[in-house]
Amino acid sequence: MSDVYIQKKKCGGSATVINLRLDISPMVQFIHCIKSANFLRLHRSSGLGQPLVFLFPSERGSAEFVSNRRHSDIQSLPPPVGNIMASGQQPPSRPSFHPQTYHNFLVLDFEATCDKQLIKPQEIIEFPILKLHGRTLEIESVFHTYVQPIVHSELTPFCTELTGIVQSMVDGKPTLQQALQMADDWMRNEGLLNPKVNSIFVTCGDWDLKTMLPGQCQDLGLPVPDYFKKWINLKKAYSFAMGNYPKNGLPFMVKGLNLEHIGKLHSGIDDCKNIANIMKELARRGFTFKQTGSNL
Repeated sequence: MSDVYIQKKKCGGSATVINLRLDISPMVQFIHCIKSANFLRLHRSSGLGQPLVFLFPSERGSAEFVSNRRHSDIQSLPPPVGNIMASGQQPPSRPSFHPQTYHNFLVLDFEATCDKQLIKPQEIIEFPILKLHGRTLEIESVFHTYVQPIVHSELTPFCTELTGIVQSMVDGKPTLQQALQMADDWMRNEGLLNPKVNSIFVTCGDWDLKTMLPGQCQDLGLPVPDYFKKWINLKKAYSFAMGNYPKNGLPFMVKGLNLEHIGKLHSGIDDCKNIANIMKELARRGFTFKQTGSNL
């Protein structure tokens, strides 16, 4: 009889998956085994010599679990170890991230009016948010708008050089009040306002949600939504994970993790993308993100 390679896996604790690789010639010799086994489903891959997948109930499992599994779930199972070793191929690598406690991470990075000397009041001129899946940390949705300043309506040359934002990019754009409503609508459409969905903002520092947004809202007499009142400071998260504090922010963290910097520093949307990449790498290294700041 030909060699038989067997690999066992648990499917959600309810069933055992056994992959058998056998040549077509000895198939008859297994008819009796197949008939006598209490199997629930047989999936035959196309092509001779390909794996046959049998699903058997475990001691604690039930037939209902297996019967509800989709065909695609079975097809996605990895090939038996014997097949890989025989072909000389390496086992497929799969990205692995440390389990997180949030359903979504909302990466935010404001840009505001500025000059060589501090402008008072500062006003938000770029408002980006990236929605990251809490398990994969992949970008699922983007909110982005430029915001028209009211008090200091003309951007300074220093501000344009620093952020890359020119006057035409903010002229005629939503006010902060309108931008906040747009962000709220986007969050509602993304299901982020569902009380059963656990999400948290992530910023590079405490300035965005501890100082900038509350300060401008206070000047304008606007309420700050509660979801903006708790956040993760990525600088603190990085220091917890890596053991050293990133004094100059994003460039330090990008270099420390051997990542490639995306876009322009102090472009809000580009900074968000770099924050997302840093988070993904820290999660890959086993870090669990936790809340670090609050205005509640």
